[in-house]
Amino acid sequence: MSNVEPLKENKPRLPKPNWLRVKAPVSPGYHSTKNLMRELKLHTVCEEAACPNIGECWSQKHATMMILGDTCTRACAFCNVKTGRPGPVDAGEPAHVGEAVKSLGLRHVVITSVDRDDLDDGGAAHWVAVIESIRAAAPETTIEILTPDFRKKMGCVDLVAAAKPDVYNHNLETVPRLYRKVRASARYYTSLRLLERVKEIDPHMFTKSGIMVGLGEEREEVLQVMDDMRAANVDFLTIGQYLQPTPRHAAVERFVTPDEFNEYERVARAKGFLMVSASPLTRSSYHADADFERLRAARLAQG
Repeated sequence: MSNVEPLKENKPRLPKPNWLRVKAPVSPGYHSTKNLMRELKLHTVCEEAACPNIGECWSQKHATMMILGDTCTRACAFCNVKTGRPGPVDAGEPAHVGEAVKSLGLRHVVITSVDRDDLDDGGAAHWVAVIESIRAAAPETTIEILTPDFRKKMGCVDLVAAAKPDVYNHNLETVPRLYRKVRASARYYTSLRLLERVKEIDPHMFTKSGIMVGLGEEREEVLQVMDDMRAANVDFLTIGQYLQPTPRHAAVERFVTPDEFNEYERVARAKGFLMVSASPLTRSSYHADADFERLRAARLAQG
């Protein structure tokens, strides 16, 4: 069960604007992807986090696989993944992930995980095993990883980065002022340092990070986060609208308009990001395969 505390302010939920309405998932491709995940006993963040894009992505056989179980050791106020005491690590999971990637015929795969603060290495060795399994099963597939912060676990980021994923993603999630409210178990500068460290290990590895808006942040704070990311040499920025999963989670303070997202994208590109995805429905892995090709093209154009 979730450890998220009920909100004290009990704010009424804002009505969702038209630009955030999506169709219910009904396509054959959606059901095919869902059945494969169940057959291989794999979890997906698409389901666990109640992603609004699940119908579109799964119909195209794009699924973000979530490793290390379905139970997180943290209870962030924005996240719908259940929290509690996780079960033991499934030693067969890396092979199942590799099999799924091969069966789906993916050109690009995104892997994420729950936080595993209960493990001495935060699950880093398991991350490496998953990356190696994908390489063996589908050597042409490019790999994007979205990892936890491995807070207070020295050397874990180095170990995972040394496995050579094509993209290393770690989300800052929100502006520093809102961490205590939204992401109390994490530290802004720990996450920023992780992204910086990946570039120190391999300057050629693409790094990626994202934030949610609509949580009460100010425009100037978002621009400062952009500057912090660029100082850490982050290549790819994602910005999406926060959606409240349940009444027990942090409330949506406002819905950011598509025009405001367009302006964030314009500013971010001017600040030097190679790739920017900013829209109400943007999520870390939304259109990740096409975005990766654009990312590579942008680097080549940069020389």
